[in-house]
Amino acid sequence: MVDSCFICSARQVRRLGLFAAVLLVVLGIIPAHAVTVLQQVKTVFVIAMENHNFKQPTPTSSPQQIFTNPAAPYINSLITPGNSNAVQVSYAAKYYNAGVGVHPSEPNYVWAEGGTDFGIHTDNEPRAANNNVFTNNHLTRQLNAAGVAWKSYQEDLERAASPTNNASGSTGANNSYYGTSQYDYAVKHNPMAFYNDTQTQNVFALTNFLKDLTNNAIGRYNWITPNQFNDQHSALSAGFTYHGVGYTGDQAAIAQGDNFLSILVPKVMASSAYQNQGVIIIWWDESEGGDTTNQTIGEIIVSPLAKGNAYASNVELNHSSDIKTMEQIFGLVYLSNSIPGTETKASGSGYNDVATVNDLSDLFLSTPTVVGETMLSGGGGLQLTFSGSPGQTYHVLASDDLALPRTSWTALDSGTFGSTNAILQTATTNFQKRFYLIKSP
Repeated sequence: MVDSCFICSARQVRRLGLFAAVLLVVLGIIPAHAVTVLQQVKTVFVIAMENHNFKQPTPTSSPQQIFTNPAAPYINSLITPGNSNAVQVSYAAKYYNAGVGVHPSEPNYVWAEGGTDFGIHTDNEPRAANNNVFTNNHLTRQLNAAGVAWKSYQEDLERAASPTNNASGSTGANNSYYGTSQYDYAVKHNPMAFYNDTQTQNVFALTNFLKDLTNNAIGRYNWITPNQFNDQHSALSAGFTYHGVGYTGDQAAIAQGDNFLSILVPKVMASSAYQNQGVIIIWWDESEGGDTTNQTIGEIIVSPLAKGNAYASNVELNHSSDIKTMEQIFGLVYLSNSIPGTETKASGSGYNDVATVNDLSDLFLSTPTVVGETMLSGGGGLQLTFSGSPGQTYHVLASDDLALPRTSWTALDSGTFGSTNAILQTATTNFQKRFYLIKSP
């Protein structure tokens, strides 16, 4: 990260015969207002995964962690700097459980919609008798009120009597991802099913997703839940062979989910919805073996707007951070549902209320910060002075249109910071752009 902002002093400007400064976009230099950063996002795809820590004190204990796990080569390629799969990827290094005791799975999916689990700690199907159908405000209700299109895609939903009923077995067509007929739709992994107004609204079988993606029929907010074999929850009965290696037990479950992501994520990335400022969020539900900062949860974003090259954010995050991010993207009011008194932060005292947690903005490129407008007057040129860490690379880009994708900006210069500030000078004849961007890498 570049650790110092752009400097263009009045003395420098006067010396160059130039009146005014520039509008500077500093990627990773100036922490711009988060709402502005996140409102660049046009389409969201959340893919929900299950029951594995990103890192834990003993990496090979059961269930095993994801980081460096040989059964998860695709996921690890996303978070490896220099890997071609990591170019548009950032991830969270300090994503913790939503609160102490927020287990098992179902409370975390309820939390993903409402910013709390309302004290429910079961995996029961949503029923009034189970006290797990909620009338409180929640994210997709807010999207409905704001006129924002959303869809929920649930794998194996077509096997269930309704979106509020589980369905599992081993009959019918083979699954296109793992090649056997086993299926397992679990309502506990369907966030919208626990709210009275969205239990059966906008929910589709995952088999519809790629067709909708091709036909531009997706929502702006899309929640995708694989079945319990593809989300890393459960191993197939015969295990799973992946890249020539036969896995059983927990490692098979991890490999199955990695395989699923390795197929689906590139297809989403090839879509126009993704390429037009979309974001894929790969999300895991809960920590395993403890609710402390020793057990981190995976949270990976893939986006043209990501800082990229497997940027690792050290900002503390949790499920409320995702909700806050969605509400900022879509211009919604923060949810304020109460969190049970025992469900304090994994990192210490206090609660992960949506309004007060960190959002995901540190994972994204920063947005333009206005310093002024360029006004040429006579001869001279422009001198930009900016600084960063010795050995860090930088690129200087320019554009007349802030709305253009970063890839369409004009490249002016690139280099590596030495022990002193970097300086770029342009002659008047080359100084035709109003907006300048300095980014690293």
